Amino acid sequence: MTSYPAEVVTESINVPARQVYDFARTMENLTLWASGLASGIRQENGEWFTDSPMGRVRVAMAPPNDFGVLDHDVTLPHGPTVHNAFRVSPSGSGCVLTFVVLRLPGVTDEAFKNDVAHVTRDLKTLKALLERAPAT
Repeated sequence: MTSYPAEVVTESINVPARQVYDFARTMENLTLWASGLASGIRQENGEWFTDSPMGRVRVAMAPPNDFGVLDHDVTLPHGPTVHNAFRVSPSGSGCVLTFVVLRLPGVTDEAFKNDVAHVTRDLKTLKALLERAPAT
């Protein structure tokens, strides 16, 4: 049995957890903050696809839930599926995002560092979008 090395990226947002969860899980909003999903997201036969820097990928989000779980699987163009563990947790009147970045086999130190930096930027983008949006 193998456990991959990981780094947890966090970001606090001064917006209620439910509002952040609802925005982040809306598939059409992903390209506003998830830069790995480069150009549009579309539904085809009940599944979601986007064109990423790696090519066309399938994105499958966890079912709606009351626990803030935004886990999602990304199926890469060459076949493997990467599971991304992502949560929105209440924290006072705001929330904390946590995203687990796994270091998969064959990923170099530099590539892993870049993956962590990429996720960090994406969570900061999500924070900026939501903190400047009018409250709902």
